[in-house]
Amino acid sequence: MAGPLAVVGSFSTVDQVMLAAAEQIGGREAFVEVATGRRLTFGEWVAAGRSLARQLRDLGVESGDVVAVALSPSIDYVIGCVGALFAGAVVSGINTRLGPREVAGIFDRCSPTAVIADPSFAMPAGHAPIVITPAEFELVGSPLDPSPVVQPGDPAVIIWTSGTTGLPKGAWFDHPNLEAAVHSAGEMTHAFDRRLGGLPLAHAGYMAKIWEQFAMGFSIVLTPVPWTAQMMLQVLTSERINVGAGVPTQFVKLLELPETAGADFSALRVCLSATAPAAPELIERICDTLGAPVIVRYAMTESPSITGTDPDDPPEIQFRTVGRPQHGMAVRVVDDTGSVVSVGVVGRVQISGPCVMRGYWGDPVQTAAVLGDDGWLTSGDLGRFDADGNLSLVGRAGDMYIRGGYNVYPLEVENVLVEHPAIAAAAVIGRAAATIGEIGVAFLVLEPGHRAPTRDEVRTWVRERLADYKAPDEVVVLDALPLTPMAKVDKQALAGM
Repeated sequence: MAGPLAVVGSFSTVDQVMLAAAEQIGGREAFVEVATGRRLTFGEWVAAGRSLARQLRDLGVESGDVVAVALSPSIDYVIGCVGALFAGAVVSGINTRLGPREVAGIFDRCSPTAVIADPSFAMPAGHAPIVITPAEFELVGSPLDPSPVVQPGDPAVIIWTSGTTGLPKGAWFDHPNLEAAVHSAGEMTHAFDRRLGGLPLAHAGYMAKIWEQFAMGFSIVLTPVPWTAQMMLQVLTSERINVGAGVPTQFVKLLELPETAGADFSALRVCLSATAPAAPELIERICDTLGAPVIVRYAMTESPSITGTDPDDPPEIQFRTVGRPQHGMAVRVVDDTGSVVSVGVVGRVQISGPCVMRGYWGDPVQTAAVLGDDGWLTSGDLGRFDADGNLSLVGRAGDMYIRGGYNVYPLEVENVLVEHPAIAAAAVIGRAAATIGEIGVAFLVLEPGHRAPTRDEVRTWVRERLADYKAPDEVVVLDALPLTPMAKVDKQALAGM
């Protein structure tokens, strides 16, 4: 893919690409902070980062040290990341929604030399890194010159898993990893796009895409918290967003606004549906009302690019599958012995390619458990391929439960539940039960204005579409599904209900 700089592949490290972007597209807007009205160009971003790099070096940060950025999604956060990279450090984003136990686990693992954080940040016990706050940034100070020498194979970023099955693990990536994101982006990125940014910036969706942003020159518009449909509509239209991302529930609420029907979405090129399945009917409504196709991406912290659908795929493919491998990536489905299974057979998803992490930071045991000597990453996801090469996910290996001797994959059931006109969102878990072993419990969030379907109605709906043993035995209606700091459904919290 040719970027606006026409230099993709010409540089070997991300700092070189950042300097080129400042020279070639320095006047273009890189970030918009809607809550404050603050805007940042690529030139300003690089200048601020180089000044911060000098500060970090003056404070004692050396090449290869870890610098943690513990700020909410903001322009200050991205300046912190770039400053650490220009200083020759390894940048580690920390989601400010993580709890003290999770943050302590991260610090114990990576021992950051410096932390960029607000004064309110609670430092874990036993750690005394250098601390610099955004108020102390010298954004117009002299730049670090010359910059430290960085090698392509040096670690560049550490991205932490959500910690839903234990303390977070730090997937680390070198410079070729970051460059690979440019080639795998496909329809998600065109030169000089304007993107709606709603996920935490500590997420792989940003941290692994820093090179891509500089190479492709796209802008990110950071939306305020808390989210509202009115805010999403205002930002999509006033900021002339080209790539609109959201979870299905957000798109539903956007489409419910009376003013959405007459709004100007002429700039919108594509919509991304993330974190949960969107029913075919919703995909069609998004296309019809917003005038832009919907695509789905499958990614994880350990491999921020894996598969995706195409804009011209029919709604059924967008709903039932996560598409085909992205450019440069390979995916296979294997059984418990590691042998590739046939089309249509469920197995463990494995991934290979230049976007796969180099390992877990400071954790060779966990690394060896998932990353083979052949470079294949074994995920925790279960899936199957169809005859056209589309991958369908059926759940997590740890989520599967056995009801009366039959395997049940929760995601498969959840996909069917959200097709019900009264159900906006669904999550299914297994729960221990006498005699039968485990039963399925479905947690539902209702569409506005709909009554809750009864347990028998839910079971009938599922039985008409899947094997009868996959119908949930219990149904619980909630106002909202609990979410992890990374905006995924928190099934550990559901299990405790």
